[in-house]
Amino acid sequence: MYSRFNQNEMLKILISDERKLIEIQKDFNSYFPFLKLEFFKAPHKIGEGSSKSLLLDANKLVREIRNNRPESHLEINSGMTVNQLELLIFSDFGLAAQVFRKSGNVWLETSATDNWTLLQQNNEGAELSTQIKENRENLDNIDPY
Repeated sequence: MYSRFNQNEMLKILISDERKLIEIQKDFNSYFPFLKLEFFKAPHKIGEGSSKSLLLDANKLVREIRNNRPESHLEINSGMTVNQLELLIFSDFGLAAQVFRKSGNVWLETSATDNWTLLQQNNEGAELSTQIKENRENLDNIDPY
């Protein structure tokens, strides 16, 4: 298992108008090291990706991109699907988010696998990143002569 938290544990991330998006991203990524959250000006449709032109600067304060709301905690468990998480973030906090999964040195949108749990996504990212790293190391060890 490549996540810092147990299946039954609840991760809580503070969402307040005074926090920067990058702080929320770091909190999320500290529990799911092979996943990241990106924030956009508008939500994407299920099964579709988000346009890069709508990507928000991670140094923005939450209050700069949504109407004033009370401070609250985003509660996440590893059994939630990506779709559930993204819908929750938008409906409860007014933030349009997209989950990305690491694949080697690249971050891929999870739009085609929005029905996977966060734990599945994170484990898949760990597997892909490990396989790519091992393949790269094996290629480096080949004697060209």
